[in-house]
Amino acid sequence: MTLSGKKLLITGGAGFIGSNLIERFITQNNTIVCLDNLATGKLNNIRPFFDRSDFTFIEGDIRDYDTCRKAVEGVDVVLHQAAMGSVPRSIADPVTPNDVNIGGFVNMLTATKEAGVKRFVYAASSSTYGDHPALPKKEDQIGRPLSPYAVTKYVNELYANVFSDLYGIETIGLRYFNVFGRRQDPNGAYAAAIPKFIKLLITYQSPHIYGDGLQSRDFTYIDNVIQANELAATVVQRRALNTVYNIAFGDATTVVELIETLKEYLSEFDPRIASVDPVKGEKRVGDILHSLASIDRARDLLSYQPEYDLRKGLKEAIRWYWENLQ
Repeated sequence: MTLSGKKLLITGGAGFIGSNLIERFITQNNTIVCLDNLATGKLNNIRPFFDRSDFTFIEGDIRDYDTCRKAVEGVDVVLHQAAMGSVPRSIADPVTPNDVNIGGFVNMLTATKEAGVKRFVYAASSSTYGDHPALPKKEDQIGRPLSPYAVTKYVNELYANVFSDLYGIETIGLRYFNVFGRRQDPNGAYAAAIPKFIKLLITYQSPHIYGDGLQSRDFTYIDNVIQANELAATVVQRRALNTVYNIAFGDATTVVELIETLKEYLSEFDPRIASVDPVKGEKRVGDILHSLASIDRARDLLSYQPEYDLRKGLKEAIRWYWENLQ
């Protein structure tokens, strides 16, 4: 079902995932409110929408309840993407992600309840699986969190469930698995692996691998995530609500395999990149070894059908980075 004719609040809308959601849904006859404090989001990601009458930008922080209350006025659906991400960042500073990811999340839920908004779709995380050894990961089988960030994302799920039970809000959590794609920031100490690796390889620098590089991830292209948000915002069957879903492709790739694929595709633009080799270092604290999602629940209840596997997604992402990082 197409998400159309609605007023949407997208928190974290100036960020990587949020701006891609805006780009898609503003073309489908929706009115968009974007809330972002620009801590990691970038104005350039949303600048193309500034002159549109169906777009409103609120520069503000989800830790401020009055800001949250203002942002949800007249909204039909909340797509909550705002968070302080990164496992390593949360290990270095556990206080701030707790304030943002838990305090801010409760603010948004409460403002949603008070405004009478029924549907609240939020970004959950595969980090919630923690030390549970089973593969593929299934939504009802989680272990102990391995980082402060993982704790915050699990607490989000608990709060969403309580607000659904107590106040009747229709909540859907989307446990993202290693999302990548256009506009993902390659800069900074906490940049995600794929954009960081692409930027390094383009400049003939060696990507850094933590450990032996055999750790695996279920890398998920941004267009799969957009599809999942649209399905979550429009699904009507009751049994699909008030739960969480793995959002991934359902295939695992090691970091070594990822770098080889990046080199292969980037070499089509510059053959010299093929000779750039990665360097290996110590394993990173808080990282899980393997991550692979079962997407059966999302297929069954949301009709989720991811169109982009890793290679197809990388083709699109590399084209965008090549054009925008040169």
